[in-house]
Amino acid sequence: MNRSSWDIKIGFSMTKEVKIGLGVALVAIIVTFLMALTFFFYLPNHRPIWLKGAVVVRDADTRDRLPIANVEIIAISDGVVAAVKSDSSGYFAFQLPASVRRGRAVTLQFRHPEYQPLDMSEFVADELYIAEMEPLAKKLPGPPNRPEITVGSLRVRYSLKAMTVANIGSAAKPFQVVNTGNVPCKGRPPCSPDGKWKAAIGSAFLDAGVGNEFRNARVSCIAGPCPFTKIEKDDFSNGGQTIRASARNWSDTTTFLLEAEVFHPMISEIVHESQPVIFGRALDFTLPASAEGVCIEAEVNGQTIIYPLGPALFLSWANCDVTVNPDQTRVYRCNLKAGYEFPVTSGVNGEEKLEQSGD
Repeated sequence: MNRSSWDIKIGFSMTKEVKIGLGVALVAIIVTFLMALTFFFYLPNHRPIWLKGAVVVRDADTRDRLPIANVEIIAISDGVVAAVKSDSSGYFAFQLPASVRRGRAVTLQFRHPEYQPLDMSEFVADELYIAEMEPLAKKLPGPPNRPEITVGSLRVRYSLKAMTVANIGSAAKPFQVVNTGNVPCKGRPPCSPDGKWKAAIGSAFLDAGVGNEFRNARVSCIAGPCPFTKIEKDDFSNGGQTIRASARNWSDTTTFLLEAEVFHPMISEIVHESQPVIFGRALDFTLPASAEGVCIEAEVNGQTIIYPLGPALFLSWANCDVTVNPDQTRVYRCNLKAGYEFPVTSGVNGEEKLEQSGD
């Protein structure tokens, strides 16, 4: 076989191998592209979807669109059912199965014994669903032959723990720094700041006792050649259960006085008051996370009564619930029971009128 024939065979073989390699690469690119399409278009549509929303009272006045708690909410889509209850703020959220895709029709059913049933026909989407429920009766009947009981002059009381201190006395202790003036130091410490004169150092110590602390501590030179003294070490100005002061003197004997007030730290409960906000037949108020001993002071039929709002949130004239915010502050909402009413002030004429149980 001559050289030219050998070169032709090699060229033919290399060309065939290149074609096979290009084909494999092309197939790999197509597969990768299809996988990318699946990732970007198919998978997101098959991720579980969360439906979120809130349930409120249906009312033309936005101030009276109060949240409704404990509403049973059922979502039905292609035979798939999911259920949840609204919390005290009216909020609800539940996860639909992965088989329910975006854009599918979904029926949301809302049920509560005090409100008319509500069915909403929607489409599965990334949006907030707001349900407005109509009360079963605008007028809540009270006991027969009894007028509405007025609940007014409302105040919320609660206590907060705070660290306080009580001044229980003071302490004083004199001390002397004995020395003879005009004696050269000759390099034998302690000496005066310039190293020329012989000096002496004296100190005093005070203990406030367990559970107490010193504040406003100070040291003063009160007798002798005070201009030739200095405070050697400050172990008193920051206070504390024990304090110590020391002074240097490079002249004749001097007298110092260590003084401080004695305080007793303690945890005290400080009572606070606030006024709730009334919208329609509900009152709302918020409290700090550390609030304790929550009470509602109210004037019921002309008589002032303090109602402790314990863990059960029980009031004879209202149903209450509480929501905890992310910052741990608490939002309270109390809805009047049948047979009770709030006095409210009209924002139009400034006159007082009664918020009746119904129309």
